[in-house]
Amino acid sequence: MKYITILGATGSVGTQTLEVIKKESEKFKLIAFSANKNYQRIINTIKEFKPKYVAVVDKFTYEKVREYCEMQNIDINIFEGIEGLTTISILPEVDIVVTSIVGMVGLVPTLNAIKAGKDIALANKETLVTGGEIVMKEAQKHKVNILPVDSEHSAIFQCLQGNSIESVNKIILTASGGPFRGKTKKDLINITPEQAIKHPNWNMGKKISIDSSTLLNKGLEVIEAHWLFGLDYKDIEVVIHPESVIHSMVEYKDGSIIAQLSSADMILPIQYALNYPKREKSLINKLDFYKINKLTFEKPDMINFRGFKLSYDAGIEGGIMPTILNAANEEAVELFLQKKIKYLKIIDIIEECMNKFENENNIELELILNTEKIVRKFIQDKYNF
Repeated sequence: MKYITILGATGSVGTQTLEVIKKESEKFKLIAFSANKNYQRIINTIKEFKPKYVAVVDKFTYEKVREYCEMQNIDINIFEGIEGLTTISILPEVDIVVTSIVGMVGLVPTLNAIKAGKDIALANKETLVTGGEIVMKEAQKHKVNILPVDSEHSAIFQCLQGNSIESVNKIILTASGGPFRGKTKKDLINITPEQAIKHPNWNMGKKISIDSSTLLNKGLEVIEAHWLFGLDYKDIEVVIHPESVIHSMVEYKDGSIIAQLSSADMILPIQYALNYPKREKSLINKLDFYKINKLTFEKPDMINFRGFKLSYDAGIEGGIMPTILNAANEEAVELFLQKKIKYLKIIDIIEECMNKFENENNIELELILNTEKIVRKFIQDKYNF
């Protein structure tokens, strides 16, 4: 039996992780989870999975959950605020922490979980984008497995099994192209949040759906892949693959290419991470090759989708620049979702911040967290009217 904490249990990846736990209840037990404001999902999760602990970030929701559990005489420990994320990440009885919380808020509890010797099922790409150097060093020091849950990184991880990284020529990350593939800047001027979150292949949360539409998400995944697999940026390639059947590939030095294929369903990488190194009975719809008409591939459009190039450039520059990029993106996306800025302004704000703030190369956790605050405050002061 593996005992599990989920950071961000009410989001897309979190709810699908709960589905895996439910379907494989003989192997997994939910010990703790965190959530923000989704009161009903929090209560439903407590009632169905009966965890020992819950961390609720939002104060008002925390009070409602605490009151409900007291009235119903439910025996559960309830923690409030960001500090609760760390508390449930370092519990002695927990074996693996699923980090599916969105944004940089996942960095600190993930680091603390690693230091406590917990394996990490990583679905929070911002953790490695901003703190990859620190996180991977700590994981190596504490002999902790970092098991990728993003479909692309899980695919690469699977394609590498049985082979050494030294035998790799390059890795190839696939991307669907998002809902606006083939569009020009002129086409994107009046895009609404409702249009941008409609991903053609994947069911994801709002923030990551926006990132996918701008292709910035793929650049973040390049940075994440750099830290996960220890490859130079020149050895990480991105190809647009609209069908989302091939989730990523590894090209070896002898010219062989190994690809991981499956239906577009996050259940598979979640199940693989939780069961690693074993493979268990499928929980997803299997591919039917007789129904696949074609597999197509294109180069990324870096002219109309500058976000991809900016994120790639930030990764290559290194230092604190990926944190500047990520903080600017998180803030700009939120402004767009609130309809305070236009769609194309997201990337303009990111570029503005990358030009405004100087890079620093001596990365420490305090520098990362302070940089995030400074960048966010700059954007809020200038654009949050």
